[in-house]
Amino acid sequence: MTSIKMKKLIQDRLKDENLRFQFDQKNDTLRIEHSETKKGLTVSLPGLIAKWEEKKDAAVDEMIYYIREAVRVMNDEQQLNSKEKKILPVIRSTSFPTKTNEDVPLVYDNHTAETRVYYALDLGNTYRLIDEKLLEKEKLEVTSIREMARFNLRSLPITYKKDTVAGNDFYFVNANDGYDASRILNESFLQEFQDKVKGTLTIAVPHQDVLILADVQNETGYDILAQMNMSFFASGRVPITALSFLYENGHLEPIFILGKNRSKGRS
Repeated sequence: MTSIKMKKLIQDRLKDENLRFQFDQKNDTLRIEHSETKKGLTVSLPGLIAKWEEKKDAAVDEMIYYIREAVRVMNDEQQLNSKEKKILPVIRSTSFPTKTNEDVPLVYDNHTAETRVYYALDLGNTYRLIDEKLLEKEKLEVTSIREMARFNLRSLPITYKKDTVAGNDFYFVNANDGYDASRILNESFLQEFQDKVKGTLTIAVPHQDVLILADVQNETGYDILAQMNMSFFASGRVPITALSFLYENGHLEPIFILGKNRSKGRS
C-alpha cells in the first residue's frame, strides 16, 4: 500500500459527500474539508498505512468513520454552557497547529518541550477543540476551561494492562475513549506509580490513544521502551511524540535513548 493508493481509496469512499481533497506529497498528508465551509481535517497517510498493514480494511473503515464524524462536528454550531462536564484536555505535539483553518487561536497550554495541552468539548464519538472565538461567544475564561478539564480528567476511570519484559514492567493505559494520553496530566495517578516502582518511572505518549508507564529496572528496559514507543508512534491515528519522559518529583523530562544498551541522553 502506497500513499497514492491510500489517498485514492479514501477519496473513492467519500466521493459523494460534498468534500474536497488536497494531497500534500511533501508531508505525506491528505487534507479533507467540506466544499462550502472549508472546515475539515488533515490525515497522516503513513500512520494510516501502518494500521492498514495490521488491520486491513478495518483500519480504513475506522478512519472513514472518524473523518465523517469530525467534518460533521466542525460544521455544527457548538456551545459550552451546560456542557461543562464534557470539557477535557487532549495532548498534542508541539508541531500541532495553534490556530484553526480560519486563523482563530486554539486554547492551549505548554506542557513539555515535546507536548502541549489543548482543550476539547467531548461530543460522544468525537470532540471539538476549543478556540478563542468559542470562548468569547460563551463568555468563559481560559482559567475556567482549564480547571473544568483537569477536574473532569480526574473523574475518568483508569485501567491498564501489565507486561513484563527482560525484568522490566510495562503498563498500558488504553481505554479507547480519546483521552488515554491525557491521563499523563493526572498527577495523583503518576505519583501512585512513582511510589510503587522498583526502578525508574518512565512515561511515553506516542499517540493519543495510549499511555505507557514503564518501571525500568535495567539498561535493556530503556531500549525496549524506545522500540515500543516508536512502533506505537508510527501506527497512531494522532501521533504525539516518539520520545519518552523521565518522571521525577512531579516533573516530566524528555529523554533520548541512544543505541542498544548504551547511554541515555536528556533532551
